[in-house]
Amino acid sequence: MIRIPLYPAHPERVCWGCDRYCPAQDLACGNGSERTQHPSELFGDDWVEWAAELHADAAAMDPTAALEDATSADPEAPH
Repeated sequence: MIRIPLYPAHPERVCWGCDRYCPAQDLACGNGSERTQHPSELFGDDWVEWAAELHADAAAMDPTAALEDATSADPEAPH
């Protein structure tokens, strides 16, 4: 998979909906009638930091981690 550029010079010129990265007027993949915007267009220039914080929060709130901790503390607990 091709990685999305973090800070493209002109994100409005490209559809970011798939790995083809078509020109905004082409949309060859049939992903819809409108182009998919780059995250910087949706969330602002600090989208990378915001996404990293969101990912860290989601990892901290992982319910499977709490379940693993509970079962390892009590080996008699039903699974």
